[in-house]
Amino acid sequence: MGHDSPAQRPDPSDPYLREAQTFPSLSGEMAARVAAFGTEEGLADGAMLFRRGDRSVDFFLCLGGAIEIVDVDVKGGESVVHAHVPRQFTGELDLFNDRTILVSARAKGETRVVRVGRAEFRRMMVAEPDIGEIVMRAFILRRVGMLLHGTAGVALVGPAHASDTARIETFLSRNALPHRRIDTETDGDAAGFLECFGLSDADLPVVVADGRALRNPSNAQLADALGLASAVDPEHVHDVAVVGAGPAGLASAVYAASEGLDTIVIESVAPGGQAGTSSKIENYLGFPTGISGQALAGRAQVQAQKFGARLLVSRSAAGIDCDARPYTIRLDDGATLKAHAVVVATGARYRKLDLPLYAELEGNGIYYAATAMEAGLCAAQTAVVIGGGNSAGQAAIYLSRTAGHVHMLVRGAGLAATMSHYLIQRIEASDKITLHPFTEVTELEGDKHLRALSWTHRQSGTVERHEVGALFVMIGAQPNTDWLDGCVELDQAGFVRTGSGETFFCSSAHGVFAVGDVRSGSVKRVASGVGEGSVVVSAIHRYLESVAQ
Repeated sequence: MGHDSPAQRPDPSDPYLREAQTFPSLSGEMAARVAAFGTEEGLADGAMLFRRGDRSVDFFLCLGGAIEIVDVDVKGGESVVHAHVPRQFTGELDLFNDRTILVSARAKGETRVVRVGRAEFRRMMVAEPDIGEIVMRAFILRRVGMLLHGTAGVALVGPAHASDTARIETFLSRNALPHRRIDTETDGDAAGFLECFGLSDADLPVVVADGRALRNPSNAQLADALGLASAVDPEHVHDVAVVGAGPAGLASAVYAASEGLDTIVIESVAPGGQAGTSSKIENYLGFPTGISGQALAGRAQVQAQKFGARLLVSRSAAGIDCDARPYTIRLDDGATLKAHAVVVATGARYRKLDLPLYAELEGNGIYYAATAMEAGLCAAQTAVVIGGGNSAGQAAIYLSRTAGHVHMLVRGAGLAATMSHYLIQRIEASDKITLHPFTEVTELEGDKHLRALSWTHRQSGTVERHEVGALFVMIGAQPNTDWLDGCVELDQAGFVRTGSGETFFCSSAHGVFAVGDVRSGSVKRVASGVGEGSVVVSAIHRYLESVAQ
């Protein structure tokens, strides 16, 4: 019997093939419990339940007839993603936040539904955990399916190897925004898109959404255009503001919100921090087969929003007023927000090499994370990883699956002092990874994209030149503490000093706490960041009680 070719074979990870979980039908008893949280309505054929671009849409359970979920592509064409039949329900992850909805819904035939408003939906998810589990799994799978199929009418048009194309795709991917990439270097559809919107190569990259063409938008412009951003009331005082949505910040948000605190999270790029760029975290408790940093961050983000935390994406803290209570945080777009307590979870930024052409080639062959996107750009080519920490080891192993060969460069004698033992064993066992101790990159070559580099052995002086597909720089990071404006005491390297004992996460400013990589003396591991972020909430409660007295 013949086998299908890989191209013909269905993708086993496609949630649309797992209909029973992605579009589940509730039992009659469960449907009755859902109905108790909403109101029954009748809809005429073609009536709209919600439209793409709406915010804060309701949850609908189909009782009779059908509800069509409609996607509109970038050229204005409609397609039905799914038709919900009786005892199936609408919605996906945007029901947990204030983002604009990505699809539309309309009645097919005479239709009866139960409408559950946002507040009652949240109450239902907590009060009916068995239903909540089915709904949450379905919502996650639906978003994964949208990402896989490029649903939601967003197209990124531009050359794949351009740094701004990579920046925008990274922003879209890490924020779980479904999109279709049209590579102007290889895709036959590209010319038609450019002609349709009156664009030239000089305008690239372009994001096409809702009939508009955004020419090389900044991350903030993109977030605003796609409905990621939500308004902040400058007079509303939150219980806690978490600055940074890496593992530590997300853990703080989950535990604070779940314990009833009014919680807001500020994140400049996307949930996950540096961990969000990790291709696979294999030593995180409870995931024996490993989990990608983006998947872990995505789940934590939904978890925080499920409990009521608000998330501001593409907005970063630019300063803080330490002289008044409650604290006022200034955002980079000029807006302000107030909070009684502040959790500093801003992590650290990547260290760079001091070499000619480095800045020009960042994002054009020089990367700080090895995800599927970067691995695809250097497939079957030589890849070079600089660094001896766990992130460098994970990257080398991940890249070795698709790259022609991976060279690891470290300035010291080896990996034992800086890397987990299980990663060292895998690197030593791989015939596709070569470790070069006492070695550093000394020259870069390339025009619009990195083409080759040279490295020098520090003891022998030997220089080797190699043509490469990509260079991954993983040599540590600097703390993101500039925005603190001298509000709290920092150590010599700029990390936030904290106390000991019951005040372990307290900074020198009463009510300002530090967790994760930004804290002086912290262990740079995802699990420890999550632990710190969860434990700090008890200290926040004590502080809020002292303020209230």
